[in-house]
Amino acid sequence: MSEHLKIHEITTARDLDYLKLLARQFPNIATASTEIINLSAILNLPKGTEHFISDIHGEWESFNHVIRNASGVIRAKIDDIFGSTLMAQEKKTLATLIYYPDEKLEEIEKEGPMSKDWYRITLFRLLEVCKLVTTKYTRSKVRKSLPKDFAYILDELIHENENRLNKADYYNGIIDSIIELDRAKAFIIAISEVIQRLSVDRLHIMGDIYDRGAGSHLVMDSMMNYHSLDITWGNHDILWMGAAAGSEACICNVVRIQARYDNLDMLEDSYGINLMPLAQLAVDIYDNTNLGKFMPKGDSIAEKSTKEIELIAKMHKAIAIMQFKVEGQLIKAHPEFHMDERLLLDKIDLEKGTIQLESGEYPLNDTDFPTLDPNDPYRLTEEEEGALRRITQSFVNSNRLDEHIRFLFSKGSMFLTYNGNLLFHGCMPLNEDGSFMTLNIDGEQYKGRAGFEKFEQLVRRGYFSKNETNRELGRSVMWYLWCGEKSPLFGKKRMTTFERYFVDDKETHLEEKNPYFEIRDSEAILRNIFEDFGLQYEKGHIVSGHVPVKVKKGENPVKAGGKVLVIDGGFAKAYQEQTGIAGYTLIYNSYGMVLASHEPFESTEIAIKEEKDILSTTILVERAKYRQFIYDTDVGAELKAQINDLLQLVAAYRNGRVKERTSK
Repeated sequence: MSEHLKIHEITTARDLDYLKLLARQFPNIATASTEIINLSAILNLPKGTEHFISDIHGEWESFNHVIRNASGVIRAKIDDIFGSTLMAQEKKTLATLIYYPDEKLEEIEKEGPMSKDWYRITLFRLLEVCKLVTTKYTRSKVRKSLPKDFAYILDELIHENENRLNKADYYNGIIDSIIELDRAKAFIIAISEVIQRLSVDRLHIMGDIYDRGAGSHLVMDSMMNYHSLDITWGNHDILWMGAAAGSEACICNVVRIQARYDNLDMLEDSYGINLMPLAQLAVDIYDNTNLGKFMPKGDSIAEKSTKEIELIAKMHKAIAIMQFKVEGQLIKAHPEFHMDERLLLDKIDLEKGTIQLESGEYPLNDTDFPTLDPNDPYRLTEEEEGALRRITQSFVNSNRLDEHIRFLFSKGSMFLTYNGNLLFHGCMPLNEDGSFMTLNIDGEQYKGRAGFEKFEQLVRRGYFSKNETNRELGRSVMWYLWCGEKSPLFGKKRMTTFERYFVDDKETHLEEKNPYFEIRDSEAILRNIFEDFGLQYEKGHIVSGHVPVKVKKGENPVKAGGKVLVIDGGFAKAYQEQTGIAGYTLIYNSYGMVLASHEPFESTEIAIKEEKDILSTTILVERAKYRQFIYDTDVGAELKAQINDLLQLVAAYRNGRVKERTSK
């Protein structure tokens, strides 16, 4: 009997009760044995491919392409199958057809009708790719992935050899019938989608889906249709979660960032957020104010009139001032956050035009604050209160936003342990000596994994609890996770948003990183982290994003001798000037780990018309000592447990502890 087929003794009445429940599904030795055989066979299949993506930041087209080409996995399979038998251009055409079947067929058709020979050759090539990507899965799982219209035909073609004796005519006959019945286009689209789907077994989104780019809502729509994924929340995601929960501090930040990157249209058109109250306030109060630091950024600015740009700038400044006021109120209400140093509005001297920071007194580049009361600087004016109240109602009543945020809750978490690896967005908050930072919440101390878990519990309460006290604390914690010193999602001492707007001295803009980022190369510290999360240091890795890897300055995404992998390489265009590339993705298959760095993606249109894939460079991070199979994975551990339960059931049938029944 193999290692995973071990029969454990029935020791308690509860064990026997469980077996009797299991017997309802497997009523006799025959059915239980069949399931044991099936599960044991699955254990010996190769481990599925995992795909890691981080810090998407609303870059919909780039994300969509990387999902479709599986970070180069599909192109690599084309090379493996066809080698030198196809020219490079033929491989590019085939790859583009798999990535964008509808659009590419339309493009090819413009050059003239496709011949029967073209369809036949293309279908045979696609079937070869499809056969390869399905080899890691059971026939049952593949069948479930097939589109209903072509499920039977695809199942036959994928699992039959066209060269097999007595089957060649049958195989070719199916292909010819598809063409003759004018179903070739639909079949090409169907098989291309199957290839995309089965090239990756599990997608890991490492946080920061939202902000900066204009397509965050499209990224969310795409994720909701993806076959298998999980999400570790980033601080930008938690900000939107807090906004949807009704946190005014989170809402102000979300609106400010959208104004900064000229994405207010996304809030209004995609999520139905009514920004008219803010626009009216901005026009009434900030009409003749200094707007120098509040001019929006982004490629779409060129398409806007001067009047439109100025309105966005006024709205930008109005919401920024409201943000600083609301955040100040929140900091005062939660002294346990220890964020008093971020109470800055009362440190402004309007007569001198300066602000007193911890590091000294600095001149302000703008003292035009028409709603600021020096005697009560954190009080919202009546107009600000009214506008914010109406905007908040829009956020909490947006059906599409609620749908997206609930998906983030259902698929997401503060961290994830998966196949021996630890996944989180930012960092493990550490003190300078490498010990875990401790946070006091509700009079109790939390640190390490327990801190992550407590944060997650409070975040979920903030959205779902019916108790207003719990909801308020949860909403406040979401904002803290956005910018608090001990937040694993933020990982810095402070967020210097105010200084970046109003103080020209760049020394005040620096955001000091948590010690984790400096000392994570220490084996002792990493071993402590792995142990806290119940993982083996020798076999595991930490995969994170959040901090862009400055490749152009020689920084390496592979840290601590390969134990830590940072895959934020600048997916967002706003970061690419710093990083020099357009993002990292990670592929973990049965042979090991490969890191892919990507050049900037021009557009979907160019990718289709010019068959231009994202240029990627791969780095072998780790080659497995032996090929990994399902029995090496977390899924394998679950299957082994199921097998052991079934073996106990078989034993109970045989020794008379449980009565067999017929299957009918």
